[in-house]
Parts: sequence; structure tokens; C-alpha cells
Amino acid sequence: MTMEIKVLSFPADSPPLSVIAATKLAGITIPTETSGSAPTFSFLNGSKLQGTYVLLRYIGRVANFYGQNAYEAGEIDEWLDYTPVFSSGSEFENACTYVDKYLERRTFVVGHSLSIVDIAIWSALAGTGQRWDSLRKSKKYQNLVRWFNSLSAEYSDSLDEVTATYVSKKGLGKPTAAKSKEQQGVKGDVSEKGKAGSRPSFEVDLPDAEIGKVCLRFAPEPSGYLHIGHSKAALLNQYFAQRYQGQLIVRFDDTNPAKESNEFVDNLLKDIETLGIKYETVTYTSDYFPDLMEMAENLIRQGKAYVDDTPREQMQKERMDGIESKCRNNSIEENMKLWKEMIAGSERGLECCLRGKLDMQDPNKSLRDPVYYRCNPIPHHRIGSKYKVYPTYDFACPFVDAKEGITHALRSSEYHDRNAQYYRIQEDLGVRKVHIYEFSRLNMVYTLLSKRKLLWFVQNGKVDGWDDPRFPTVQGIVRRGLLVEALIQFILEQGASKNLNLMEWDKLWTINKKIIDPVCPRHTAVIEDRRVLLTLTDGPDKPFVRIIPRHKKYEGAGEKATTYTKRIWIDHADAQLISANEEITLMDWGNAIVKEISRDQDGNVTQLSGFLHLEGSVKNTKLKLTWLPETNELVNLTLVGFDYLITKKKLEEGEDFLDVLNPCTIFETAAIGDSNMRNLKREEILQLERKGYFRCDVPFTRSSKPVVLFAIPDGRQQAVFK
Repeated sequence: MTMEIKVLSFPADSPPLSVIAATKLAGITIPTETSGSAPTFSFLNGSKLQGTYVLLRYIGRVANFYGQNAYEAGEIDEWLDYTPVFSSGSEFENACTYVDKYLERRTFVVGHSLSIVDIAIWSALAGTGQRWDSLRKSKKYQNLVRWFNSLSAEYSDSLDEVTATYVSKKGLGKPTAAKSKEQQGVKGDVSEKGKAGSRPSFEVDLPDAEIGKVCLRFAPEPSGYLHIGHSKAALLNQYFAQRYQGQLIVRFDDTNPAKESNEFVDNLLKDIETLGIKYETVTYTSDYFPDLMEMAENLIRQGKAYVDDTPREQMQKERMDGIESKCRNNSIEENMKLWKEMIAGSERGLECCLRGKLDMQDPNKSLRDPVYYRCNPIPHHRIGSKYKVYPTYDFACPFVDAKEGITHALRSSEYHDRNAQYYRIQEDLGVRKVHIYEFSRLNMVYTLLSKRKLLWFVQNGKVDGWDDPRFPTVQGIVRRGLLVEALIQFILEQGASKNLNLMEWDKLWTINKKIIDPVCPRHTAVIEDRRVLLTLTDGPDKPFVRIIPRHKKYEGAGEKATTYTKRIWIDHADAQLISANEEITLMDWGNAIVKEISRDQDGNVTQLSGFLHLEGSVKNTKLKLTWLPETNELVNLTLVGFDYLITKKKLEEGEDFLDVLNPCTIFETAAIGDSNMRNLKREEILQLERKGYFRCDVPFTRSSKPVVLFAIPDGRQQAVFK
């Protein structure tokens, strides 16, 4: 339980910036006062804590800024031991160099979410005032500046107030505001507003969970590939397993051989690895088929289950109407006889199913004698034709959860009405009760997450496969250009809420852009259709080459060769905007003045001529244009944009997705690209300047075969190539 903090006191000329920033980000309101002693928390019960890093660690634990598991907490402690080096004047730039290199491929210092280490280092830099401001403007620490700017932008409301109040150009000093908002509060606990706005909202407790004794399972059915909805379940299970220092099992619920295959098993494991899920072992429900058969027979002998040959549609109607089956009161002997027919897969057995004898009048229809076993002559992908009967998921799951020692079964809230059935089956089987923890299913706009519906697209050739970039599968969205780090961050931000979510894709792609933009290389392309040649009369008679950075603010992106020629290609759309005698800027070259414009009978620009004006100011031009040299080294490109597979944000209950299919979901545009794009690797992410972000799906092999680039949404608009 969090104790209430009465006041934070600190020397007037040395405010603990990291502690103040951490309280702001956590939504904690604490009065402040100046004193002659080290930074101190005074609690209402008279207790005290003293020292900047002691207080920072306290806030970290209270606000869950201390990592997602014990290992991350250890990393945070290591970094906190290192952080004081920033306050040593002579070592400051060495520390910047070290952290800059460390942050090359990271969004946060530790893990995938904000921690007190991020706050401590950010505060150490901000607290130097003008010294850090000067370094930020240089190109010396590009990764560190990217990280610092990202935090400053993401948490600007809190951090801007802290720096405005406590940091001057000279660095840390006396507060400049009479009273900041934090001084108006009196209670040192975490507000809901602070929680929601600053970090993942997984800060909920599992019922009766004990550290070191929690066991969870992620249990996909191997009937499709992992999609974004499954990702939430997988990451949520991992979060709780790590938080309680417990175990996570991956179990394949392989109870329906008609839908399942080894292909799906292999790809689900691949997707789980992609998400970074750490698990103890992989199990299969089919491992427990002998136990489940024995349990089913025991229920028959105890009069708690019966074999029913009622046709399926009639059975469904009887369940809805609360009508008992004609077979419900068959003798145990008759039930055992028919059960053996089912096991044999005989003609008579194929007409039957095994049902639990629960309560046909229960208002909760899931308790109205659910089906436990069905006949299925199709061979199983793991065990072949050994069995002709298979348990339903509803029967197998409660038993296997108990058998494997699962303490908490995480299920999406769509299963809420079946929780009572889950517990009743465990009770009838005489097995240990497993806690159910519900979370909301993640739904995305314009998106189908039903594996049955996704399979329809695959089987009917509407997509290229389960990894099609229009699909919401992990492989599909990664192929489209989403970094797994962005997906994890997006899922963690949704948290363990039980509220139903219908999420916009824009938010996910915005997170992705923040990660790729600071590091992805820049290239140039011109749309093939009606491209226009601009002749520079004073341009170089002989082409020359300059080596320039692929990313002006990130050296790690490498270099590229840019060729400068007398005649250059520009996009037709850009050419249409130019007026005669207008001065324009040619990016990565300089200014030019366009003197003559040739048009066809429809008014389309066909040719331009002008001359260089390199001494002209970039600030004075309206048009800043990308261009390509007229050489035979240019690369043929196919730029591919995608749209949603359906035209409706959310399907209503009972609405057929076939009625809202999007007839046109893929758009291809021919273009030419700079010669450096011959070296692009498959899966490499790049930015085509003024056109957007792309992922290379088919790299260069020969001149006649175009490089294929998939457009990556940036969270703002559909890709339009011009």
C-alpha cells in the first residue's frame, strides 16, 4: 500500500529534477518546499526517505516505472548507478557518447516502456541547460538527441512545465514559478489521469496471485496465423508471468483436425518468437486425449454426461428454447454402448455426440447441456487416425488448464458467459479450480479477425497468403512495414482493460513512424507516368558524383552516391505547379530558375528548361522538388499501396462480410528510383523523400525486373504517389 507523501523538500539551488519529473509523469501531486538538506520525502506518518536516487526508486516502484519484470528492474538499477556520471563535468560528453551508441536501436533505455532510467538520464541532460541545448543542435549525438526529443514530445505537458520551472540557460536553479501545479495537491498517490497518459495500463492484479507461484498459458488453436488480436493475449500473458515471476506455457488447442495443420503450428511458433514471447515449454491438448477420454467415460458412468443423436440444428433450437433432449434420460448402459460406437467412428457413432448433463433451464445458455465430444473421421495433424472422436474446446480447456497447473486462465471478455460452464466442468471432473481473468478483445477498424473469414480470403485467392500485407496477421503487418517494437508498444498501451476496444490503425502506424523516421535512409523516386525532363542550360556538361548521407541526421544509415547531370527528371505533378521564371529548389543541389515551359494540347507540361541559381536562398522558394539525373543507371520501381479489405468500420451482429468487400485493395504505381536502390535488401525500410515510407519486398535482381516497395502508412493518410 502506498503511503501518502506530505512534502518534498530540497535545497533551493539544487532541485532533484528527476524526482520532480517522475512525480509529474506518474500523476502524483506533492507539495514542495526548500530546505538545507538533501532531497527528502516526508510522509504523513512521520517517516522520511532521503536522497535523490532513493526517492526516484520509490516513485519508480509506486508508479510502475521499474520495468516489466525482475530482470528489467536489475538493468534499471545498473543504469541508475551509472547515471551520476552526467553530473561530472569532465565526463559529461563521454557519457553522452556511451548512451548515444547504446540507444542506436532502442526507443527506451530499458525494455519497451518508460522507466525511471529514461527520466533520470533525460533530467541529467535537461538540467545542464545551455550545454545540452548546444549539443542537441550539433550532429554529434544523433541517437541520444532522437531519444531525448521523442520523450520531450511524448510527455511535453509534464516535462515542459518542469524545465520551465526549474531549469535556466545556466542549468538547474531556484524555481522560477511561484507555485507549480504539483504544489496545489496534498496527496502523494497515483492519479488515474497520470496512469493512463504516461505508460501501459497493465497495472491490475491477478486474483490470489503469489510471487513465484503463477502459471499462465497462451493457447492458440493451430487453425491460422497469429493476428494482432492474439498478440494482445500473448503479450498480456507474458506481462503477468514476468510481473509475478511465474511461468508461461504455450499450448496448442488442437481439438479440431478439420481446421488444423502443422503449417499453422510452425508459423504460430514463428510469430510467437517474433513477438519476443518467452515461454517454459510447448504443449498440445492432444497430449491429454487419453486422460480426456477417461474423464468423459467417468462422467457417463456418474450420470453427468449422455450420448445424443439429435440432429445438430434441432439440438441448437432445443438448447435455445430450454427443451430437454429425448436422449437425456438414456441409461448409463445405453450411453456407454453409443459412446463405444462414437469411438469406433461407426455409421451409428457418426450420428452422435457426447453432452454434459448440466441444466437445460439455466438462464445462461452455455450451461444447457453443452457438447463435450464429437465424431470426426479426419486424421489429426499430429497423431493421425488414432482417434475418431475429439473433445470440444469448452470441455478440454478446463481439464487441461487444471492438469498443467495453470493458476490463472486469461480469456477475452467475449467468453464471459462461458465462465460458469468452465467452472462447472472443473467441478464435475473433480479437478482444481483455475482463476479466470478477463481482458477486452482488441478490435481494429475495417478489420476482420475471425480466422474463418481470413481463411476465406486465402482460399478464394483474394490475398497472396496469410502474410499478405493487407492481413492483420503478425506476418502481414510486419511485411507491410510495421516494426515489432511498435506493435508491442501499441499493445502495451492498451493494457489489461476489460472495456471493449475498437482501435484505429492510425495510432499504431503513428507509433511505427516515430521509431523508423529517425533512422531509416532517404532515397528519391520519380513517378514514371508523364515524368518531365528539366534541362539546365548551365548544368554540368559531364556528369559528376557526390557522396552524401542517406539520412542527414543519422550517420548509421550510411552514404549514397548522387549524380548531377545537365538534364534531370522531375514528377509531372511537380512540373504542373511551376510557373515561368519561377525560382525553385532542387533538393540536395540548390536553386534553379525555370525559364521555359512546354505543354501539350491538354495543358500538360512536357518539358522544362532553365538554369542553375545556386547562390539563391532556399528560404525564398515555394517549391522544394525531388529530382533524378538522366542516366541509364536509374532503377525501375513498383510502388504498392494498400487499402482495407472491407468498406465498413465495424460489422454489425449477423452482418455478412461478403456484402462489404472492398473491390479494390491494391494500387501499383510505376516509378524510377536513384541508382543506390540497387543495393536495397529485402525487408529494408526507407523513405522516398516527399512520397512516404516504404518497405522493400522484392529487391533488385536485374534491370528488367522492378524493385517492389510496399507503402507504409504514417498514421495520417492513405499513400498517394505523385
